[in-house]
Amino acid sequence: MTSTRGLEGIVATQSSISSIIDDTLTYVGYDIDDLTNNASFEEVVYLLWHKRLPNASELAELKQQLADNMAVPQEVLNHFKTYPIDKVHPMSALRTAVSMLALYDDAAEDMSEEANYLKAIQLQAKMSTLVTAFSRVRKGLEPVAPKTDLGYAANFLYMLSGEMPEEIEVEAFNKALVLHADHELNASTFTARVCVATLSDIYSGVVSAIGALKGPLHGGANEQVMKMLTEIDTLDNVDSYIQDKLDNKVKIMGFGHRVYRKGDPRAKHLREMSQKLTTLRGESKLYDMSVRIEEIVTGQKNLPPNVDFYSASVYHSLNIDHDLFTPIFAVSRVSGWVAHILEQYSDNRLIRPRAEYVGPGMQKYIPIEER
Repeated sequence: MTSTRGLEGIVATQSSISSIIDDTLTYVGYDIDDLTNNASFEEVVYLLWHKRLPNASELAELKQQLADNMAVPQEVLNHFKTYPIDKVHPMSALRTAVSMLALYDDAAEDMSEEANYLKAIQLQAKMSTLVTAFSRVRKGLEPVAPKTDLGYAANFLYMLSGEMPEEIEVEAFNKALVLHADHELNASTFTARVCVATLSDIYSGVVSAIGALKGPLHGGANEQVMKMLTEIDTLDNVDSYIQDKLDNKVKIMGFGHRVYRKGDPRAKHLREMSQKLTTLRGESKLYDMSVRIEEIVTGQKNLPPNVDFYSASVYHSLNIDHDLFTPIFAVSRVSGWVAHILEQYSDNRLIRPRAEYVGPGMQKYIPIEER
């Protein structure tokens, strides 16, 4: 029995949700480029959950269901006010809040197919409200109620700022949500499937996934990219800053991906939106700096940017606090987590791999007085 470090190259399950083949990402067989350029996030949610695109009435029904379930129990919102705001990362707040949602759901332990689908709707709807509400509460502001006539992307931006977003902002955010919705057996999705394979509830599966997403080697990378851009500050500083990091073998966040060899197909869409939004905001230096960083890192290390790299400047240009970047990832990715959780439930087998033991051999217990 031989181990494979990080389970790299191991096929752990069969799935009909998303695929990564020859550096092409698809959701249920639809190329990510096609969906990003044409689909609303709600269409993608429906696609992931039902394995087909909705017709007009089905899409309208899903949008209405999401709008009807965005409200969060007041007890959860009040709980935000008890947090030590200056010390709590939004991902920690989100992890706790999602866990709390289960306490106020009478069907939390109901494992029927109908109940689980309703919980999927509620989680997708409420995730957006939780992130925007926490962002406002920690600033001493009251949460903003969603508008039932706005789409999911527009509603998030509206609830965050209290102001109606511009069309280009909605377009950019919708694209970001579509691009982050699912990504095969990534760390957080695998964590969710392992959790619910024990027949634990859907809330536990999502909380587990949030915990995995929180790490800087997964969802936290785009926040680290923005921190890097802030430290560099000007285009003139890029070369010396990046070269110093490379010379000292410091990882440059936002580059490379274990499952892509020629490059992350999602990155180009966010690169384009970064150029548009930073120009609109009068902060084109962020895009210029990013392009120069890409030239150096890809040129020297043959590591192309991944989805996290340009999403940082996109979110910054949408006036989103930097520590909200990873929670926004969760707002989108919960659609994929739920799809995988429901798929796991539909044909479940406990996920229980083995470990290759490399410790000492047979030892004999020695009484404590002789040690």
